[in-house]
Amino acid sequence: MSKNIIILQHIPIETPGYILDLMKKDNFNLTTIELDQGEKIPDDLSFFDAMFCMGGPMDTWMEEEYPWLIEEKNKIKEYVLNHKKPYLGFCLGCQLLGEVLGGKVVKSNPPEIGIMDINMAEDRNTDKLFSEYPAKIKALQWHSYEVTDLENIKDIKILGSSATTKYQIFKYMDYAYGIQFHIEIKSNTVSQWSCVPEYKNALEESLGKGALQKFEEKAKNNMNEMNLSAEILYKNFKQII
Repeated sequence: MSKNIIILQHIPIETPGYILDLMKKDNFNLTTIELDQGEKIPDDLSFFDAMFCMGGPMDTWMEEEYPWLIEEKNKIKEYVLNHKKPYLGFCLGCQLLGEVLGGKVVKSNPPEIGIMDINMAEDRNTDKLFSEYPAKIKALQWHSYEVTDLENIKDIKILGSSATTKYQIFKYMDYAYGIQFHIEIKSNTVSQWSCVPEYKNALEESLGKGALQKFEEKAKNNMNEMNLSAEILYKNFKQII
């Protein structure tokens, strides 16, 4: 039976990427809401078997500039806490989950941009999505903010951290996951995203002028490993929806 998935997007080029290709292959019923273009999240969320929330150039605190963030946070909270259905949030989607659960989103020091290591936590060994992951994986990072202060919130576990970001992968109960990095990337992702002014500026500030070519090269060299991580995640995610 085909599953109904709602995808919250904040910029047209930031889709579920490689995972989107896998979902299309499986003939999932996909409903994409382009929030930045004024599309509204449906009132009745009970129809959907899972929610994906993607990244974007805005930050969680920019509610004056992007008023739809207020409604989006309310809907994520309703979906995760009331409906208790599977949720996957990537980058901004990870931060939104962290915030609605009671955490804080703060400026990363330093920002993480590039292909970096994620050290998987012991708790991943019994996790439904990440138990097959090795102790260390490569991941594409492109963020200047991150989630903090989830330590005292019940039912949250850290599954992966990087050298500077504690909450790279966390879960709430066994169905809602925040993933700070971009597990969904494809071979054209870096070049596409570098056209977004906010991303380009962050890239050059972090890695210097002319860094794009090196970034693309490194992404290409690690693409097979990163795609394998996405395949494992997707295969296991299908089991919980």
